[in-house]
Amino acid sequence: MSGQGDFWRLTCFDELPSTSDYCLNACRSGDPVAGLAVLARRQTKGRGSRGRTWLDGGQGLALSVVLDGTQAGPEALGGWPFVASLGFYDGLLRAQPAAQPHLMIKWPNDILLDGCKMGGILIEREGAYVLVGFGANLVSAPDPRALERTVACLAQCGPVPDGEVVARHVLDGLTFWSEQWRQKGFASIRAAWLERAHPVGTPLVVQGGTTYEKGLFAGLAPDGRLLLDTEGGMKTIATGDILLMEKGA
Repeated sequence: MSGQGDFWRLTCFDELPSTSDYCLNACRSGDPVAGLAVLARRQTKGRGSRGRTWLDGGQGLALSVVLDGTQAGPEALGGWPFVASLGFYDGLLRAQPAAQPHLMIKWPNDILLDGCKMGGILIEREGAYVLVGFGANLVSAPDPRALERTVACLAQCGPVPDGEVVARHVLDGLTFWSEQWRQKGFASIRAAWLERAHPVGTPLVVQGGTTYEKGLFAGLAPDGRLLLDTEGGMKTIATGDILLMEKGA
């Protein structure tokens, strides 16, 4: 990926049910699709992680891309959440630099603004391809009553460029961090991710199925798993929903 112009083929739609489903169908067509990027100005059936629905707050970012799943070696799927979240974070920041003191990555790949979710990533594998879907509230956020939680939008920090401009910034970020991963290995990605994430010592709760673990964020294991310092000792978390707690809670 020597540059966005050499790699990404961005197609824009006024409306799609799901940009990720569009990319999934393209992968199943049998044609070479690595480098496909699909942007929808409105998404009616967006998909989030863990089978959730991604609600469109209007004038948001709905962007999905197709990547060669073998380009980063056997660890590709495990590393993509971190590479994608770095590209997402940097792209959003380039779109609205005033957001810098407000943006943060929550393990492994949610984007928070002032502690409230503003963007999320869905990563799927289809054959030899990795599909990455980016969703972000840009100009407005969905009704919090429909989500049962408070959410944020990038416009809280000032005017936001057109969605296509934001998408190209995200693609630039994804290109950069993909190249860093390939050239320098996951350790460089891990270090950059930690600089943009919730600080070590942040109180967290991890929920997943019947799992409920409470402790302090203690960094990342070398493979990207979350380290949680609990009353019962250090725990290594591979998956789960993360809730950031107030200190002292």
